[in-house]
Amino acid sequence: MLRAEGIVKTYRGSATPVPVLSGVDVSAEAGALTVIAGASGSGKSTLLNVLGLLEDADAGTVWYGDVPVSTLSRRDKSRYRGRSVGFVFQAFLLLPSLTAVDNVLLAGRYVGRARTDGRRRALMLLEQFGVAQRAAHYPRELSGGEQQRVAFCRALFNDPPLLLADEPTGNLDDVNGALILQALRERAQAGGAVVVVTHRPDVIAGADAVYALEHGRLRRR
Repeated sequence: MLRAEGIVKTYRGSATPVPVLSGVDVSAEAGALTVIAGASGSGKSTLLNVLGLLEDADAGTVWYGDVPVSTLSRRDKSRYRGRSVGFVFQAFLLLPSLTAVDNVLLAGRYVGRARTDGRRRALMLLEQFGVAQRAAHYPRELSGGEQQRVAFCRALFNDPPLLLADEPTGNLDDVNGALILQALRERAQAGGAVVVVTHRPDVIAGADAVYALEHGRLRRR
């Protein structure tokens, strides 16, 4: 489902360029939960952003199936991302002006989903992850763990074939963390390709494939 070869990324916002990714190769198969582990600041989130077409690499190519999506125009990248990728951001990125349910429904705009049908699904997902009672609340009225679960619902809304998650259990207690982890495993078992950036041993232990990112390079454990 997902393949990347020779990914290079250097940040040049300061006087001294900072190399982040140095020729990274990675793949994620449909039906598998793939984990990328590494220390804070190792470039895990940057790699996930490149794989999700949110950032451009300086070199290398990302494929979704047989399509070299990293070479597409910005509009086509957006189209592929909207239809193919569910993204769980570490910082949640919920829109403060929208309620929890409307933040979930936002994902439907990318695929032209009917709002009535979409609302039923959004509420079902919020119920599944224990935040249905917060559906009409705004992000500022939610705890960090509640925001994390709403963001996870948004990522699942379109049933994307590829799910990319950046520390999806990082703000959750053990009970809700286990709920999200089980959902990730079920997503993979249903045939989706799931890539998770994490340092949590319980997520790593449940993975089908584990990579470690160190000094800009990725190695298979």
